[in-house]
Formats: sequence, structure tokens, C-alpha cells
Amino acid sequence: MDAFGGDTIWVVLLKAVLIFVVLVLLTLFNIWFERRVVARMQHRIGPNKNGPFGLLQSLADGVKLALKEDIVPKAADKVVFVIAPVICVVPAFVTFAVIPFGPEVTIPFTDTVTPLQLTDMPVAVLFVMAIASIGIYGIVLGGWSSGSTYSLLGGLRSSAQMISYEVAMGLALVSVFLYAGSASTSEIVEAQADGWWYAFTMAPAFVVYVIAMVGETNRAPFDLPEAEGELVGGFHTEYSSLKFALFFLAEYINMVTVSALATTLFLGGWLAPFGLGHVWEGANEGYWPALWFFGKVFLFMFLFVWLRGTLPRMRYDQFMDFGWKRLIPVALGWVVLAAIVRLAINDRVVDQGPLQIGAVALAVGIIAYVVVVVVSTEPAEPDPDVPAPHAGTGSYPVPPMPAGGAVRGAAAPLTFTSAPGPVQAGVVEEEAR
Repeated sequence: MDAFGGDTIWVVLLKAVLIFVVLVLLTLFNIWFERRVVARMQHRIGPNKNGPFGLLQSLADGVKLALKEDIVPKAADKVVFVIAPVICVVPAFVTFAVIPFGPEVTIPFTDTVTPLQLTDMPVAVLFVMAIASIGIYGIVLGGWSSGSTYSLLGGLRSSAQMISYEVAMGLALVSVFLYAGSASTSEIVEAQADGWWYAFTMAPAFVVYVIAMVGETNRAPFDLPEAEGELVGGFHTEYSSLKFALFFLAEYINMVTVSALATTLFLGGWLAPFGLGHVWEGANEGYWPALWFFGKVFLFMFLFVWLRGTLPRMRYDQFMDFGWKRLIPVALGWVVLAAIVRLAINDRVVDQGPLQIGAVALAVGIIAYVVVVVVSTEPAEPDPDVPAPHAGTGSYPVPPMPAGGAVRGAAAPLTFTSAPGPVQAGVVEEEAR
């Protein structure tokens, strides 16, 4: 903590500008990344025209949104309607102020030594959660001020979702505070330097946090505030142009924020992975730690995309039941267990090493149980007395499966032939007969 608070004004401004630029560029990249990965999962091509590999498609979409007509509904509360997107996007940038990207480094072309972090405080993680909670108000106010029933329902869903999953997320972080002995992000990273990362020693808290962060960012399968199936577009139904783009920007920056917080609290932050620091002394020095940090963040970004491409949206009652009846009790029970273990370690009742080994063994056992018992369970035999789907008169035709089974792998490349020329409508109708 002594390394913070002594930077000059130009160093603070430089860090703030770099954080802003990095987050904007990450948003453009993550939109492209999501489209390409989902397209790969669905045997499609994805964006590939604007720029190399379609990398400029996100920039083209941003320019398109900026040039669209800005429409404000007549029944909307115009002041709140305009302010709501700003309330969403500003906290998304502010939360990155306490995220550590690396250790102390020397700024190029100068003799100034400063941490790769804008600032830190003893309650940095609580600061992140408090600021993130403010961002939810933008969604609620945006839905309320639109003058639309569907937008209002999306805003109400967002508030209930925030309350439910913010509790589970906070409880998941309490065990990290107990074990690290601090709520400072930089000190939590240092506490993981000489031992196991907290994702292994506190696997239940890590799993609860990952689930809660998906629900907190309104991402599939928890994207109930913007469920187009029943709410048209949810809280942003009436938004267009730059105001809609701000909501879009806030969503993707919040994804990076919760991923960066998960990396900091559970995956060692900027520390080199897989014990690389013990083999290579320079792995945790200079600007290399920033590479390890963003590599871990991209793992969580891929998880977000993977969930969106594979899981269907939950029903709202299932979503709330899961948060209050499953996630919160598990998180609360783990906090109690972590407090007992921490007290035993402080009083030297047991040694820390066997507890860490036992925690890792417990996590591996739970994962093995889920894989063997749940995933590998054979489906039940169909009841012969129950008619098969689509059986009987008037059923919908089911297309036959390919001769060689389901098609796997990438889709076959598309080939286009040149058009033979204009065709008269009468000729087409004659050929159809």
C-alpha cells in the first residue's frame, strides 16, 4: 500500500488514459471474438469482410450506431432517459481503477517507477462491488424512463437480479478476505504468490463467484432483463443510436471487469501461471505480468461466449430459485467453513499445508463426482406405451439424419458461381411447372 498515493499528476493521467483506451479496444475485440466463436460453434463464418479476419467489423458497427437517428419516445422522461446510459457506462470504467495489472515498473523513456495499477485502498474489492451496484441503477432507470411496459419489466428484473446475485457474489468474496487477511487487490495478489491460487484452495467460492458474475452482467443464460422472447428487447427497447451503444459498451466492459476481478482474487492476478516464476525469474518482473493477467481474463471471456453459445435462457422463476435456494446457501455455508479453518490456522491448531491439500482433493472429488455420476449417466430407456414424438397422423415431418451421422467440425467452405444474367419471371414460372 505504500507504493500508492505518491504519483505525480501526469502519471495518474497517463494511467487513466491507458485504462480507458485498453477497455475500449477490448470491447471492440470482444465483440468480434464473440461473433467468431459463436459462428464457429454454429458452423457459420462470422464477420470476415471489414479488415483482416473481420477485425474492423466492431468499429464499423460503432460508427453505424453513432450515425443512426436518435429517437426519444414521447412518453419518456427525457432527462432520466438520457442520463441512464451514462450511469451505466461510467461505473464500468471507474471499477478498473483498483485492478492491478502488474508489479512496480519503470515508465519507458523516464526514471519514474510506479505500480501497474491506478490506485489501491484497504477496501478495494468492496469499492468495486459498490461501484458496480451503481451501474445497475442505469438499467433500472433506463427501463422506467422509457414509458414502455416491456422496458419497465426489464428494469424490474434487473433490480431483482442484482439483489439476488450480489448477495451470493459478496459471500463468495468474504472467504477470500478471511484467507488473505485483506480486501486490498494488490495484497490479495501477493498473498497468492507463495502458495496455491485461491481458485483451487477455495474452489466452492470460486464456482459461486463465476456463476454470480454471469448473472450480475446480465449475460446468457441469465439475460432476463433483455429477454427478446417475452420483453421485445428488455430495458433498452426504446433506445437507439449512441445511447444504445453506451448500454452495449457498459455490458462488455462489465464483463471484462468481473473477469479481471476473478483473475485478481482467484487466479493469482498478474502472477505467472503454472509455477513459471520458479523456473524463470523474470516472469513476474517488468511488463510480462500484464501479459499473464490479460491471458487469464481472456479465459473468462471465452467462458462468457461459451455459455451464450451452448445454454438456453432460464425461466425467471428458475433463475430466482437458483439464486436464493441454491447459490446463497452454498456461499453462506462455505463462509462459515472458511472462517473455522482460518481460525484453526491462526491458533496453530492445524498446519496450513494439509488443509490446502485437503481442499484441492475435495474440489477434485466434487468435479469427478459430477463428471462420472451426472454427465456420464445413461439416458433412461423410452417407455413403449408412450408414443414417440411426431408419431401419428398430422405430425410434423422430421428430416432424416445424414448417412454418415451428425456432421462435425467446421462447415464446408461456401462457393459462389457468377449469375447467368437477368431471368424473366415468366420463364421461372414455366420451369417451375
